[in-house]
Amino acid sequence: MLAAVPWHWWLGAGLLLAGVGAVIGVAVGYLGKVEAQKHPSRAQRRAQQQQQ
Repeated sequence: MLAAVPWHWWLGAGLLLAGVGAVIGVAVGYLGKVEAQKHPSRAQRRAQQQQQ
């Protein structure tokens, strides 16, 4: 029973880190997919101009 408290704490810490990592991953994915289309790089603008 004495090992239950430290094990429970480490399990919670691991889940916290996984949750924070998931939130950061979603934010980075959003910025990469959505915001990058709103603000294209120079190479992307040149490619669009050449296609038109």
